[in-house]
Amino acid sequence: MAGRFPVGQRLRVLDVGMGRGTQALRLARLGHQVTGVEQDTAMLTAAREALAREPEGIRDRVRLVQSDGRDTGVHFLPGSFDVVLCHGVLMYVEEPDPLVAGLARMLAPGGLLSLLVRNGDALAMRPGLSGDWAGALAALDTSACLPHARTGPSGGTPVRVGPDVRADRLPALAATLDGIAAPLHAWYGVQVFTDTAADDAAVPDDLETLLAAEERAGRTDPYRGVAALLHLCGVRG
Repeated sequence: MAGRFPVGQRLRVLDVGMGRGTQALRLARLGHQVTGVEQDTAMLTAAREALAREPEGIRDRVRLVQSDGRDTGVHFLPGSFDVVLCHGVLMYVEEPDPLVAGLARMLAPGGLLSLLVRNGDALAMRPGLSGDWAGALAALDTSACLPHARTGPSGGTPVRVGPDVRADRLPALAATLDGIAAPLHAWYGVQVFTDTAADDAAVPDDLETLLAAEERAGRTDPYRGVAALLHLCGVRG
């Protein structure tokens, strides 16, 4: 966002699948007008409770909508947002292309579409590095999705996703973005080194160094290609 828009510009942001609202609130605190869409009632309740604890000025910049992310056209006019975020959602959608196309329609010209997806080219990494050789072989032999640790919706505590979630591959998603007039502008790897960490692992004392290493690897080949997650940024033409 900082690289696409002038410093200080107040953006209209749509966060689809916002989870507990951590990401939406962070952006609202920065001055942006944020609309969060979440289907799960428990997640939406948690987001509302978190929003209620914020100062009035921040609360006024956030709108929460309970809905399926595939129904954005029901609630919003095309071109209504400068930024559309869809993080950790596509892995739960059997056919992602219609959802992604609908999200792109919400963007104003020059708007940014941000997707965080499970990396289909790295399915064998977690079981292999964890010593699960059978799991690694299975991942190498099939495109089926395997359990892995990921950052929970809206940047929450790492959680384990189930065995039936799907994954995406960079070339296929790049082709999708081209086809919906929001071509790939940049992409990054997420959780290059930390995907094998246990769910209950303690936060390390050198957290800042760890984050710096992850950020550097996430934008450097060949490391980013084997990250657990891919962060893709498309720009609406």
